[in-house]
Amino acid sequence: MHRQAPVDYIQRTKEQYDGMGYASYQWVYNPDPPPFKPLKKPLAQAKLALVASGGVYVSGQIAFHFKDDFSYRQVDTQTATSALRATHFAYDLTDARADPNVVFPIETLKQCDSDGLIGELSNPAYTFMGGIYSARKVRDILAPALADALEKDEVDVALMVPV
Repeated sequence: MHRQAPVDYIQRTKEQYDGMGYASYQWVYNPDPPPFKPLKKPLAQAKLALVASGGVYVSGQIAFHFKDDFSYRQVDTQTATSALRATHFAYDLTDARADPNVVFPIETLKQCDSDGLIGELSNPAYTFMGGIYSARKVRDILAPALADALEKDEVDVALMVPV
């Protein structure tokens, strides 16, 4: 089994943003805990949405770009894995490009749906490129847009997959 050394994420992020000409990265601190909403039904009866920050998109869609891209893509959950692509500036894309499921576990979720572990897999899934420098844009633009989309999709729970 091949083991990789741990990534010093804070140092790597600092170097990435310095190389892009940004000021020193300011880590987000939220003093208040997020509001807790318990799931109102068993997971086996819930509609689950996949939301991932690995920069996955479908061949033919516009790829994410590196400079503070706070857009997102909808991915039809029936899309063949071979049609999924990944682009991101903050992690080694080798494994994600060989198998997008390492950052976008759609095949596992389809199996969970088939096995009855979840009530239903929501379609579409959503993806964006994490590592967004502007916490304000995430808070004011990206997060509300994703929340609105999930509400429109009438999902019960979202699986958030960070990279």
